[in-house]
Amino acid sequence: MVKLSNQQGYTIVELIIVMVITLILSGLVVSFALDYWGSSANLQADLDTFVTRLDANDELRTLLTPSDGLIIQNSIPDLNVLNPDPLIASGQYWKPLHAIPGNFVIGAKGTTTPILYFRRPSVNKSNVIVMNGTQPYDDEYILYLNGSTGQMMLRTLANSAVANDKVITSCPPTIATKTCPADKDVMDNLTSVDLRYFSRSGNLIDWTSIFDPNINTYAGPDFPLVEAIEFNLHVTSKAAFHGVNSAVNQTVIRVALLNF
Repeated sequence: MVKLSNQQGYTIVELIIVMVITLILSGLVVSFALDYWGSSANLQADLDTFVTRLDANDELRTLLTPSDGLIIQNSIPDLNVLNPDPLIASGQYWKPLHAIPGNFVIGAKGTTTPILYFRRPSVNKSNVIVMNGTQPYDDEYILYLNGSTGQMMLRTLANSAVANDKVITSCPPTIATKTCPADKDVMDNLTSVDLRYFSRSGNLIDWTSIFDPNINTYAGPDFPLVEAIEFNLHVTSKAAFHGVNSAVNQTVIRVALLNF
């Protein structure tokens, strides 16, 4: 005759205790995983803005260091002006800008905001500066903010008087072709840009610092006198996951101009 052992199951109270402990431990594990996931997402967003700022630093220095001056308005006609001067009927010239320190904010979708115009010596395809007598020919460039993409963009205007110019006139990305490549992306994830201008001695240049009542307009120093420019770039990188904070950073870049 086989003797059966006395086997008893868990009581309801014991089962509830085990379930509660399991839920608590599971909650702690899930909470830790979510916190770790969120911290990783934040770290990645911070890293993205750091790389973006480093790239922008290099790009702006490369563009502006060999510049021979900031300009109030382009002199090379542009067939694809985004913010035309209303006083010029041809519509081929961007609206004038003056050396007024201030903040430029990324606009709404579909808008563009010019922030800076400058010129650089024209270089032919043999990497030789093309001279016009004792002075070099110049190509011209437009830095503007694209509200639809949150980018700082660069429009290039090649000088038609230069044979074999190394640069090519660019176009808005939506109508770019092989003969008119897209405007260059200088920086992503921008929210705004602060600009300041300085003389060689370090004095702040501000066109609005002097007002002439005789001509009823400002008469302070303007772009032709600028020897150095300071960018304060405000960058925001949205987190990849819902509920994780976006990374918000800024970087200051100061560039001395060549100014022939």
